[in-house]
Amino acid sequence: MEFKKFGNKYIIRLDKGEEIIATVKYLCEKEGVTLGWINCFGAVNKVELGLFKTEEKEYSVRTLEGDFEITSLMGNVSTKEGEVYLHMHINLSDIENKAYGGHLNAAYVSATVEMVLEAIDGRINRKFSKEIGLNLFDF
Repeated sequence: MEFKKFGNKYIIRLDKGEEIIATVKYLCEKEGVTLGWINCFGAVNKVELGLFKTEEKEYSVRTLEGDFEITSLMGNVSTKEGEVYLHMHINLSDIENKAYGGHLNAAYVSATVEMVLEAIDGRINRKFSKEIGLNLFDF
């Protein structure tokens, strides 16, 4: 990963083999980013997607392997119990232009990923909701 900072924005390039969530979390910890917005695109070859099943209050996870273009990846940075917490969703396209999407658990870069991280001055914590079964913003 390489990046350059402009004001409160980070322009980031992730490189082949890097896992997106782990790499971005490392950058946020290193740079002290506790609140922000993420937007990116690029290419990946292994992705773990989640779909939250509301009745069961658990994620169903699916792993995809092969060549995929990230057509959209959006997410945010917050904190949970004092640690950086990333929440990302991704849309992908395969060679036949079939689309896949969901909650991003992991994604491995196959060529490159270009990302913008906009840091926001502040902190929003997350707290687990027993009723919903998710870590929600805690204002």
